[in-house]
Amino acid sequence: MTSGSRHRAALRLVEEPAEQPAAEPASHGGLGALELLPGRVRAALLDRTGRVLRRTQVSYPTGTPDTAQIDAALRAVATECFGPDQPVAIGVAAAGLVDAEAGVILQAHEVPALRGYPIAEVLRTVSPVPVHIEHRARLQVLGDRWFGAGRGRSTFASVSTGEVLGVGILYDGQVLAPPGGRSGAHMTVAASGARCTCGARGCWKTVATTPWLRARAATAGFGERASVASLAASADPAAGVVLAEYADNLALGLLNIQQLFAPGLFVLHGEARLGGDRFRELIEHRLHEDSSWRHGAEQPTVSVADTDVDDIALLGAAGLVLSRL
Repeated sequence: MTSGSRHRAALRLVEEPAEQPAAEPASHGGLGALELLPGRVRAALLDRTGRVLRRTQVSYPTGTPDTAQIDAALRAVATECFGPDQPVAIGVAAAGLVDAEAGVILQAHEVPALRGYPIAEVLRTVSPVPVHIEHRARLQVLGDRWFGAGRGRSTFASVSTGEVLGVGILYDGQVLAPPGGRSGAHMTVAASGARCTCGARGCWKTVATTPWLRARAATAGFGERASVASLAASADPAAGVVLAEYADNLALGLLNIQQLFAPGLFVLHGEARLGGDRFRELIEHRLHEDSSWRHGAEQPTVSVADTDVDDIALLGAAGLVLSRL
């Protein structure tokens, strides 16, 4: 694991992408971006304005400790996406704890095979270019800063929701990325709460991710396939109760972030964005109920990514490449 004594380059911002009449040809140095999630790998080749030139996606099983299928998935997306026109470098947005300097995923609780996984080394067997890796939530906040709701801001938070939970924070123009730091999913919100996949009890993840929502919706009679979108669209008062509980659970972690860093703006990605304004307003209202922001801090607001395809982590991975050039 990266120790606090080792030097690490900061995730700095770059200038806003200039308006260009046409996309820069991939053969002249496109940006490689890859997102690794439990069960899924996404990759894209982008130009330097953030335009996606090529994309692909492959699934892999999560339960096995064998790395062979993960190796195959990574090589497949890299060959298809980067093979025809090699990028100048590849940025990787990875779920789990990472050693950015070594290019290794240290741990991802849902995928045993990713413990100590040398993802940079594997990718270089297909694409012999520099590979830079960071935690997905940290790169997501960079993507929001350059291409999303965080443009023009020096401080805000970007939030992953759904099967994966995490927060990336931009503070005074720099992404908070301490060696060994995590994304907040395993902060304790209930001292005697449910057992988490990490082995601890009461992690934020246990009450603010899709598995909790499905289980709670099932007990309320909505079935295990209920979602934020279906609950938000329902006129059934019972659906509103479940939705409000889920919003409160997400807000628990965001309140802790607001207390510590006062980012002001929280940009929601993933499952939460499918709940539209109804779900967004529930979370924002809960943030406003806490009075700490009233003294010297910006009133917290919640924004929801409104794109059909949420590419913000891929955009952030491309931004990581730019920050390393």
